[in-house]
Amino acid sequence: MAGLQDNAAFLVDTALSRAGPSRRFIIALAGPPGAGKSTLSEAIVAEFIRRGHGAAVVPMDGFHLDNAVLEARGTLGRKGAPFTFDVDGYASLLGRLLTEPDRDIAVPVFDRDLDLARAGGRLITPKHRFLIAEGNYLLLPDPPWAQLSDLFDLTVMLTADREELRKRLVERWLAHGLDADAALARALSNDIPNADLVLRASITADLEIDSGVSAPG
Repeated sequence: MAGLQDNAAFLVDTALSRAGPSRRFIIALAGPPGAGKSTLSEAIVAEFIRRGHGAAVVPMDGFHLDNAVLEARGTLGRKGAPFTFDVDGYASLLGRLLTEPDRDIAVPVFDRDLDLARAGGRLITPKHRFLIAEGNYLLLPDPPWAQLSDLFDLTVMLTADREELRKRLVERWLAHGLDADAALARALSNDIPNADLVLRASITADLEIDSGVSAPG
């Protein structure tokens, strides 16, 4: 898709122009659920690789609290809301990635089919100079999320029309086997409130991009 590739190329151009001699450069790609962050993140990595630079995604979703923890807290129905993540763990990992660029560091990734985070699901190595920190809440200004801001070299907000977000989020739940009513209820009860929070409360990013992709992320 031309829009997706153009956005990826633009972000890679920007990162390369700002990176200077740094051995590791972290791009924060924030945005509401359904905006297409995962899709754009992978396109950015592919563009970096095409130009001969190592890059990888370090997703916030790898720090979902486990369903057992959320169930014990009575918050399983809000999984994906800001308070259902191990933010301190994510900040600690990003800090290690910045300060230990010569080491192989394992990072967790979220498996949507299994609905859980897999520890050590991805390995960040010294060749991965450019990292894309991808997640909904990376630019929220209040604790505990505010601690992330000092870890980013470039911040990007990916936006989309609210009605388009609703459509994509319903489609996501349909793809996970929910019927039409349940998919709509799930999107309206949790995903859309989370999206509204991101769009309303996030600090201003260095760059803002309108989503031009059809697949949710």
